[in-house]
Amino acid sequence: MRATPTVLFVCVENSARSLMAEALFNRAAPAGWRAVSAGTRPAAAANPRTGPMLREIGLDLPDHAPQALTPELIDRAEVRITMGCLDDASCPARLRSAPLRDWGLSDPARLDDPGFRGVRDEIARRVTALLRELSEGASAGRTAPDRRAR
Repeated sequence: MRATPTVLFVCVENSARSLMAEALFNRAAPAGWRAVSAGTRPAAAANPRTGPMLREIGLDLPDHAPQALTPELIDRAEVRITMGCLDDASCPARLRSAPLRDWGLSDPARLDDPGFRGVRDEIARRVTALLRELSEGASAGRTAPDRRAR
């Protein structure tokens, strides 16, 4: 039995960017796909602004607290996307050596509310493009390939 194709979203704390990306992807995931998120140094809880920022666009936080990135999560993912954590010392070599995409987004925790919304909206745009890419790939009978980050 084939495992469910998974998109893995990674940031440092798994408290804002990656949680938002997971929620956005899972709202409109192509048939059979799902997203999970994790952090290289997970926070104890989601950023207190993440839930309200998601509710503004009709979404809730994922049903899990920030969680640690594990080798199993890395290995099981069809697509791996970092939010800009590759420069952080906590980013494991295993992730750096895996095929992945780096979206290079600012950490919204350091921004005011309009800045936080801007990061959320950019994640939404990128997730929409990824969903389109995966849907087009599925209709052509293939999955979307990862690209190595530079």
